[in-house]
Amino acid sequence: MKVRFTETVLRDAQQSLLATRMPYEKFEEILQTMDKAGYYSLECWGGATFDSCLRYLNEDPWERLRNIRKNVKNTKLQMLLRGQNLLGYKHYPDDVVRKFVAKSIENGIDIIRIFDALNDLRNLEVSVDETRKRGGEAQIAISYTTSPVHTLEAYAKLCKQMEDMGASSICIKDMAGIMGPKEAYDLVKALKETVKVPVDLHTHSTTGLAPLTLLKAVEAGCDIIDTSISSMSGGTSQYSTESMVYSLRQLGYEVDLDDEALRKINDFFKPVKEEYLKTGLLDPFVMGVETDALNYQIPGGMLSNLIAQLKAQNAISRLDEVLQETPKVRAELGYPPLVTPMSQMVGVQAVANVLAGERYKNISKEIRSYVRGEYGTPPGEIDPSIVKKVLGDEPRITDRYAASLAPEFENFKAQIDELAKSDEDVLSYALFPAVAEKFLKARAEKEENRAKYTIVEA
Repeated sequence: MKVRFTETVLRDAQQSLLATRMPYEKFEEILQTMDKAGYYSLECWGGATFDSCLRYLNEDPWERLRNIRKNVKNTKLQMLLRGQNLLGYKHYPDDVVRKFVAKSIENGIDIIRIFDALNDLRNLEVSVDETRKRGGEAQIAISYTTSPVHTLEAYAKLCKQMEDMGASSICIKDMAGIMGPKEAYDLVKALKETVKVPVDLHTHSTTGLAPLTLLKAVEAGCDIIDTSISSMSGGTSQYSTESMVYSLRQLGYEVDLDDEALRKINDFFKPVKEEYLKTGLLDPFVMGVETDALNYQIPGGMLSNLIAQLKAQNAISRLDEVLQETPKVRAELGYPPLVTPMSQMVGVQAVANVLAGERYKNISKEIRSYVRGEYGTPPGEIDPSIVKKVLGDEPRITDRYAASLAPEFENFKAQIDELAKSDEDVLSYALFPAVAEKFLKARAEKEENRAKYTIVEA
């Protein structure tokens, strides 16, 4: 059996370890070597990379993608997309979603991994449809979690619906690293018996389970696994590419990766990692193993957010109370998977419940929107008393919320006006208005100064 590899160092590995602070110039010269390594795909865009390019790196994310594509001719480029949320934190109208997907593929993306925080397939319909129309591969992902309502049967049924929607492959997205080896084996086996498309497993090393989980997934028939080159692996990142290659070959699996290319890639990223350690952007804390997630089902990123919230309010001594409150809030809200934006919403509510001394005394506007039905249908039932407290007699939304949103792309285009030189610029503004506008203004000023200098020189 052949096992294929998706390399994450350009996106999720550096997002997990370096808060997505790796500019294009840091990895440009290794791209052609990565292209020859034999990877199934390079995950290199989407997730937080888009926001980070504009906000921290003074880099056009679209230009970054085009530059990667110029250097990667033979390997599929892959991105992560949050369905109707795209790369932002709210639902966007269908015209914006379609335009974003079209431009992503036009600028070089081959595979779009599409997921929804609630696994509500209605929030994936438009992006999946547009991906297929544009000739891209729609890899639809399960936001993996455990709860009384997240059963093998429920996951298998969900994945069959994903295949029927047009998924080119199915990804099990274990964002918290909480999937154990038995869960991986059982779930992959159930999916291989249910769907005909390839199955991919994405997990993190946060809890230390990753190598066992990946191995058992492969034993059950998993076709593709997500790993990171070893110098940028471990901790909150993915497990090591080379270690999995070595282990799988020893066990008789076929792996078409070039060991010499992997060695060069690893050697390239070693000094990059050292540099980020020295600057403090790579905190040694994220390189460790944190088993708390197994007890509280809280992803590493969410845990750091909870700690930051409590420190800001001089209440870090109440962390244990918040950790115990979080699973209760999640259960009362219908067991949403703890992935962006649900992880932030549940965490904020848990902190509010503990610090107020009265549960649900203060309810965030995001939780109100969630209870109202704007984010989609929860996996389980929301506690009726919370629904009553939030909505009163107001009815909940049962239709696809985005269907009620008026087209907005032309409005965004008018708002940003001449600062936008392309539809890609308009999309950047649509997703992150303040950040993109600042970036586009700075770019315009730079071009204006360059023009003045050229005239003077002439």
